[in-house]
Amino acid sequence: MATPQPWLSVVIAARNERERLPALLAQLAHQSLLVREVLVVDGGSSDGTEQLARLAGARLLRCAPGRGRQLALGAREAQGPWLLLLHADVRLPPDWAPRVGRARGRRSGVVWYFDLAIGNRHPALRLVEGAVALRSRLRQLPYGDQGLLLPLAHYRACGGIRPIPLMEDLDLVQRLRRRGRLLSLGTALQVDGRRWRQRGIWTTTLSNARLRRAWRRGEDPEALARRYYGTP
Repeated sequence: MATPQPWLSVVIAARNERERLPALLAQLAHQSLLVREVLVVDGGSSDGTEQLARLAGARLLRCAPGRGRQLALGAREAQGPWLLLLHADVRLPPDWAPRVGRARGRRSGVVWYFDLAIGNRHPALRLVEGAVALRSRLRQLPYGDQGLLLPLAHYRACGGIRPIPLMEDLDLVQRLRRRGRLLSLGTALQVDGRRWRQRGIWTTTLSNARLRRAWRRGEDPEALARRYYGTP
């Protein structure tokens, strides 16, 4: 009997993630029967992220910073029939591989996402996680830091990620949900909680909501990115 071939292309957007990226790459390396390739798209790191990605066996790509540009490049270069789009500061749950494997064999035309867990013990963040879960299920609006799993053909049919510096995930998800359902994988990945720690939980939550509202009203993504990242 022929050995099943790995079928998943994992695309990771990274910039100055030396402290967090190695753990994610190690998780992926342990699933060689599932993961066909790992593409780390670096947006101008200065902390050794590129070297770490190479040492871990990932395929390294480079472009100007901006998750939209980075993920779009990685997806364009992907060769597997399925994509998993991730940010570099996440940790996958222990049961991620079997859940991803089962998702592939279930309903066609479905996009899958992880639930969200924030790496901080503050009880207020549990409320944020609950709100994210409700929004994802009821409004079909998971965001990029939850990861997106979908067939490559489905990704291309909806036009893929636009190379914009902010709101690339919301833009993509809105197009995907016009074509079919987005469903939870039923397990949560953990995102780094540093933005909430640095800026405050409610300040960060309200700021993100205002940015999303401004984008829906048609404000320039470049201007929104400067506001988000605090650059002049």
